[in-house]
Amino acid sequence: MVKDELFAHQQTLQRVIDTLTGDIETACQMVVTAVKADNMIFLAGNGGSAADAQHIAAEFTGRFVKERRPLRGIALSTDTSAITAIANDYGYDQVFARQLEGLARPGDLFIGISTSGNSQGVINAFISAKKMGCITLGLSGRDGGKMNSVCDLNIVIPTEVTSRIQEMHILIGHILCKAVDDMF
Repeated sequence: MVKDELFAHQQTLQRVIDTLTGDIETACQMVVTAVKADNMIFLAGNGGSAADAQHIAAEFTGRFVKERRPLRGIALSTDTSAITAIANDYGYDQVFARQLEGLARPGDLFIGISTSGNSQGVINAFISAKKMGCITLGLSGRDGGKMNSVCDLNIVIPTEVTSRIQEMHILIGHILCKAVDDMF
């Protein structure tokens, strides 16, 4: 069982290497550009994707590997008062969009994470981010879902297996952080 899981991970990683390296390099440039301009990096997702968003945001405000100044990054899944108030008053599908409408500025970067690419709350956040003049980056899986039409770039992990998608999302998140570290 252990070797089967490791082999499945390895197969997914090989597909990512074979098909997504260029997109990941573009995503790195998007993040580097935002950091150089001192723009905010917002991240959002639900469930495991919320955990990934929080993890990546922490790498920006804390550090990844290299000692450097803290960077402007925040996961929109961390403010329980905002989430519960917005969900109560506007519906859960608005929790990320409403926060972006209050916090984002033109040139900021929004990274939305959804394994299916169809999380309505994340989709609505992309729509709001675009209206606010933000750059948008998606991390999804399967066929990319609705995120394909609402992101500047949607990196679609080529598998149907949620755990493999999530493993690649956090790997890509770490690659984005390495690109930032390389700036300093």
